[in-house]
Amino acid sequence: MAESHHAPAAADLPRADAAAAHIRPLKGAWPVLAILCFVYVLNFLDRQLLSILAKPIQDELGVTDGQLGLISGLYFALFYCLISIPVGWLADRTNRVRVLAAACGLWSAATMACGLSASYPQLVLARMTVGVGEAGGVPPSYAIITDYFPPGQRGTALGLFNLGPPIGQALGVAFGAAIAAAYSWRMAFLVLGAAGVVTALVVLVGVREPERGGLDRAAGAPPKPQTGPAGFWPTVRMFFSTPALALAAAGSAATQIVTYGAGNFTVLFLMREKGMTLPDVSLWYALVVAVGMGGGIFVSGRVIDRFTRRTKAAYALAPALSLSLAVVPYLAFVWAPTWQLALVFLLGPTFLNYFYLSSAVALVQEEVAPGQRVLSGALLLLVMNLIGMGVGPTFVGAVSDALRPSHPDHSLQLAFYALAPMYLVAIALFLALARVLRREETRA
Repeated sequence: MAESHHAPAAADLPRADAAAAHIRPLKGAWPVLAILCFVYVLNFLDRQLLSILAKPIQDELGVTDGQLGLISGLYFALFYCLISIPVGWLADRTNRVRVLAAACGLWSAATMACGLSASYPQLVLARMTVGVGEAGGVPPSYAIITDYFPPGQRGTALGLFNLGPPIGQALGVAFGAAIAAAYSWRMAFLVLGAAGVVTALVVLVGVREPERGGLDRAAGAPPKPQTGPAGFWPTVRMFFSTPALALAAAGSAATQIVTYGAGNFTVLFLMREKGMTLPDVSLWYALVVAVGMGGGIFVSGRVIDRFTRRTKAAYALAPALSLSLAVVPYLAFVWAPTWQLALVFLLGPTFLNYFYLSSAVALVQEEVAPGQRVLSGALLLLVMNLIGMGVGPTFVGAVSDALRPSHPDHSLQLAFYALAPMYLVAIALFLALARVLRREETRA
């Protein structure tokens, strides 16, 4: 039953791609993409501020590694992921631009509240509210972009959009650490949160709601049986009963256990165990994130658009190969005796770890009906983030706390080593996805 909601069969893809080559993006698509990317920058920037400023927050509020892992991991993920499902359902049935603007305003105001927190419970409450707001940020953006760009150009567009996390993290490191070093960690939350409130107004004024599925029809793709708003439970059943979608979500989730688990503690690790200072972090680590993560996500989008024209299995093979190449430099980063050498090795996994993101997003958006795109994107994020964001930082924080009494100087290093086996799990899941996609092409 789920197949009836899928994108064109593999045999139809060359015809759809040929037609799409002559279809231009909607008027204003590139400025809209720039606005949505900036919103994503703020989304990720606000989300990462806690990990970037972990050391001064720990010093003032007395937060342990385990508590830091919970507040940036499991607690945040529960609110972020579970709220994203009803928000995705609402956006599929209403105006996606307005949902996005309201979400941006909410998480930005909550970020400012983080800067006013006087205790750990207050910080937890503010962070949970950030999670509620950010739940309405990414899924509507995925669907808006998909309706502004035709098939065959969406991998590149979504790859550019997914530059939001590296840009956001790099700017968060640069500005957040710089503001904290010059004033206080509280001022960083207040300033960057205020910028988001202004951006929410820009979204309302500068982004027009596109027609759902209009460019799919113009590109000559076989009509999907459902282009209007989809039912909630039918979409949920379709998503989790479709092997390709379920495996894409599972592989992404396993990858995010590594990326969120290590990423949320990298600054603390570099400062506490490698000897970096906040000014060092604001310059050198920001450059590593911008060049490595940004370059990887941009290149992955181009790779996907090029190779998926030959075979849909490229949606899975690209992240499987990149993650295989990332393992050795990741271990070298954790081992490195100085922060300078650690940053050199960190460029490798920072570049290679994020090929999965554009692959999974583009695959899901191509595979489902236009009226199911926001909710399907939200379901992808539910699995990715509830497992990846929920488990990764929580695991690292708990392992570090457990090993702190016996290894007080290297507890985070050992916790980072404990993450490495998740690379193998993620690679295996993406290889399984490649087999499924090849079988689908053979049947078609």
